[in-house]
Amino acid sequence: MTLDAVLDRINADLDASLDRLLNFLRIPSISTDPDYLSETRRAAEWLRDELAGLGCEAQIHDTPGHPMVTATTGGEGRPILFYGHYDVQPVDPLELWTRDPFDPAIEDADGTRVIRGRGASDDKGQLMTFVEACRAWKSVHGSLPGNITFLFEGEEESGSPSLVPFLEANRDWLSKDLALICDTGLFAKGRPGIVTQLRGLLGEEVVIKAASKDLHSGSFGGLAANPIRVLSRILASLHDENGRVTVPGFYDGVPDLTDTMRAQWDSLGFDASAFLSGVGLAMPAGERDRTALEQLWSRPTAEINGIRGGYAGKGFKTVLPAEAAAKISFRLVGDQDPHAIRESFRAMVREMLPGDCKVEFHGHGAAPASRMDISNPAFEAARTALGQEWPEEAAYIGAGGSIPIAGYFKSILNMDSMLIGFGRDDDQIHSPNEKYDVESFHRGTRSWARILSEIA
Repeated sequence: MTLDAVLDRINADLDASLDRLLNFLRIPSISTDPDYLSETRRAAEWLRDELAGLGCEAQIHDTPGHPMVTATTGGEGRPILFYGHYDVQPVDPLELWTRDPFDPAIEDADGTRVIRGRGASDDKGQLMTFVEACRAWKSVHGSLPGNITFLFEGEEESGSPSLVPFLEANRDWLSKDLALICDTGLFAKGRPGIVTQLRGLLGEEVVIKAASKDLHSGSFGGLAANPIRVLSRILASLHDENGRVTVPGFYDGVPDLTDTMRAQWDSLGFDASAFLSGVGLAMPAGERDRTALEQLWSRPTAEINGIRGGYAGKGFKTVLPAEAAAKISFRLVGDQDPHAIRESFRAMVREMLPGDCKVEFHGHGAAPASRMDISNPAFEAARTALGQEWPEEAAYIGAGGSIPIAGYFKSILNMDSMLIGFGRDDDQIHSPNEKYDVESFHRGTRSWARILSEIA
């Protein structure tokens, strides 16, 4: 009955909760722009004051960049860390917004009530679902739930340069039994998901150099090495006819999907054609012997993200360029070693290089994949709790992108993360007219109350 009372309090307090969120969204905490340094700090102070007002021991920790906000409930029970970020993306292009990005409002969007404003979904609205669940809990019980530590970051949208040093410096008191992260989304409308695996990320820029200067293609074409031609051959060799990556040793450490997880993913009824149709495509282009969800969530990839070289302006210029370059990203899964893959890829490129050419490499990050141990009973308890709130049962899902914080929690703090979020694919995060459904905010808050009742 006490959970029912908390849920009733969340319902009764929804309008006040939305008002608090709108006040938070009015703070333009754009972490990547130095012009918003003071505003980003103001957002940190706003969060500290909100948490202190709930009875937490809350404080701001200065870093070389934007501050961290921490707070503790001081209660008994399973030690849990909740993470979110209070910084937001820049708003450009401003002219595409239908309202001031930092003048948020509740709007009607084709019959759906939405919260419109920068940060509504990523990540202020999401983190406030947890805060508001704790607020309702205290209102009913007179104390905050369990033994919870809050960690709110102000640099997630600008690469988190201060995060790893902060985690390492505070390892002892930040390490808990489990981390909760609210920065993901629903699997589908009405169906929540718990992300249990995240792909890692490795970036490489390859620069092929040949002649000492651009050459006239009439005078030198056919005789002199053309870096674009060399680079194109290398890039074309990255995949075989079945879509598999050809870098030697690339699949070392790639696990097969378990029968249990495969059956659950198959039951989701994912329609690859419908998914692709939203971007004007229709046919999956990855490994031919893998399902669409496997390609998105549990298989590694190699993608060419950009190519430059020669003349690409208006008109025509017949040159052999002196150099050509490409940026390639590898999404990694399982126990793939990003450093070993980097060296294998570079060796492959060098082996394909003609004698007249030289190559330079520029690495961009090397983060391994993350997998959560769902044998921890807390995962099934949370999945059951979510299913009691939403129209459809929750699913264990993967994420095609990379969320480095989950990997840092594992490698630095030695704890798994439970990634539960309530965003939707059409929330337009990082884009103009970002929104968060009021239903996502309301049910998200109720979901956290249910989960805390089960695991905290």
